[in-house]
Amino acid sequence: MNQQLVNKILITIGFLFIYRLLAYVPVPGVDTAVIASFFNSHQADALGLFNMFSGNAVERLSIISLGIMPYITASIIMELLAATFPNLAQMKKERDGMVKYMQIIRYATIAITIVQAIGVSVGLQSMTGKDGSSAILVDHSTFMTLAVVSMLAGTMLLMWIGEQITQSGIGNGVSLIIFAGIVSAIPSAISHAVTMVNTGAMGFLSLIGIIALIVATILVIIYVELGERRIPVTYAKKTMMQNQNKRVMNYIPVKVNLSGVIPVIFASAILMFPMTVMSSSTNPTIQAIADVLNPNHYFFNILQFLFVVFFAFFYASIVFNAKDIADNLKRQGGFIPGVRPGESTKEFLNDTAGRLTITGAIYLGLIATLPWVIVKAMGVPFFFGGTAVLIVVQVALDTMRRIEAQVYMSKYQTLSAVGL
Repeated sequence: MNQQLVNKILITIGFLFIYRLLAYVPVPGVDTAVIASFFNSHQADALGLFNMFSGNAVERLSIISLGIMPYITASIIMELLAATFPNLAQMKKERDGMVKYMQIIRYATIAITIVQAIGVSVGLQSMTGKDGSSAILVDHSTFMTLAVVSMLAGTMLLMWIGEQITQSGIGNGVSLIIFAGIVSAIPSAISHAVTMVNTGAMGFLSLIGIIALIVATILVIIYVELGERRIPVTYAKKTMMQNQNKRVMNYIPVKVNLSGVIPVIFASAILMFPMTVMSSSTNPTIQAIADVLNPNHYFFNILQFLFVVFFAFFYASIVFNAKDIADNLKRQGGFIPGVRPGESTKEFLNDTAGRLTITGAIYLGLIATLPWVIVKAMGVPFFFGGTAVLIVVQVALDTMRRIEAQVYMSKYQTLSAVGL
């Protein structure tokens, strides 16, 4: 392993360590014991899911309680706008335009964070402990100012950490932050499950069933994530050194799941945004809507399935550009056997990617919702969905691919230097 790759791994670990330290820095003016007691009684609902994605930072009311979700929500809005308005899409393709595009996302992140921070601070005003003590130790107006400023600073820090991991570390910084948050919550989840078995709240066979379900989910995710359709490509102008009459045959790999973990993260961000805002309201109508959007409600999981499928198609259409691939093949003298270069190649690639995306989108939707349905049928008294497992496994696989690519690139550069 070369020193450059070691440095990138150490930089990534260092920034993730800073992220975990920030999870223990509370917002000034709160009684963390009251908040922790409140979240211990809401592990099976929307607040429990939100807490899991933040790496248990919410139950401590850390300055990074809102996590990286405001940034993801802003990115979703910009992606949808870019798909709607051609000028914005053209801005993304230009180097200077991309800088402006990212700046707009940052400003949108600030606005979304302020709205969510105000919602959280208002909701905490009515929160009390078992002995009637308030969760807020200062006056409400002062606390709202402190909460908005500190949570905004925390989210901006997370956004900066994610960008630094992407640029200077292994890459995929936002996904790695979510990955680290979920993984950090695993020990407490195991402890909670063991406690439930010891107290009789959950049977031992149910625990074995949950473990078997997790293992099966991981195996399915790995199997599908490594699956791809290899479209053969012939380069008529290139010849093999051993035989001048043979043509070099390569292939275009098209993954079953072209969009990766992004649709699941996008769907979670979309569903968590109203969840955070509405949780602070005492209006009966809003509370009824919030109950419907609870992860333990069937409607939430139906919405999650539909959102995941939608974003799978949407993001796949962005990452897989059949026209660029077809143009590059034609320019390099390559073609797909039995398919005419140019427009026919583009249509063939779009059809192939479309069929694979149907399978990939349904797979993502089922993985995100089916484990919850099975757990619900088993009568297990806590929330478990495939979303966390999906994110952890996909990000782990993607990180392994990036490290392998760095290793191969290092070997290639070494051989090139020796050859020179």
